[in-house]
Amino acid sequence: MNVVVHAYPDGDAGQLVVDATPELRGLTVVVRDFGRGIQPRPDTDRPSLRIGLTLIAALSASFEIKGGVDRGTEIRMFLPLTARDESSRSEQAAPAPPVSENATAMRVGPPELVGPILSRALGAVASRHEISIDRLSDAMLLSDAISARAPEGFTDGHVSLSLADRPEGVQLRVGPMKSGAAEQLRQSLDLPEVGGTLATLADELRVEQGEEGDFLIVGIAALSG
Repeated sequence: MNVVVHAYPDGDAGQLVVDATPELRGLTVVVRDFGRGIQPRPDTDRPSLRIGLTLIAALSASFEIKGGVDRGTEIRMFLPLTARDESSRSEQAAPAPPVSENATAMRVGPPELVGPILSRALGAVASRHEISIDRLSDAMLLSDAISARAPEGFTDGHVSLSLADRPEGVQLRVGPMKSGAAEQLRQSLDLPEVGGTLATLADELRVEQGEEGDFLIVGIAALSG
């Protein structure tokens, strides 16, 4: 529906390509268009329900968004069709996308798309919790700051991250990034001119190092968390 309504200017014809590939544990769906692309800023002149990315984040185990302004958009989604039951998986089963339980993995690029996509996906996951408007505003401000610098930590500018839906709230993991990039991203949140840091907008903010690379971990707690 987003392609039909938003991809091409009024009156222009354009292609909509949908590929669906069944796998052992789910379905990979790829939607492509060759139109105006996802706009970095909201287009107030065009009506929208603003639920496209919300539905993707809620229903998919992982998704990847590529494209740019006037270069079209490609969205690749993995939809699990079986319950996530570790005991029922056979050793011959196809490997699942690298995400944790109740998490949605994303890979987004080019850099100008990271901010608007992350803010919408974060809002979708946060809406499942009892999070105040003030805390949600803090989370959006923090996500904008992270989105502005995160592409520097990836070799191709495409940002990998995941959003985990947990009983205590929402956890954002940015990475895996290049060695030292997560710490640089954390330091970019400091505001020396005012003697403060945007890190205080999160209930948890830390750096993890692993075999795959570095991660920046951000936690937003629910009121009941």
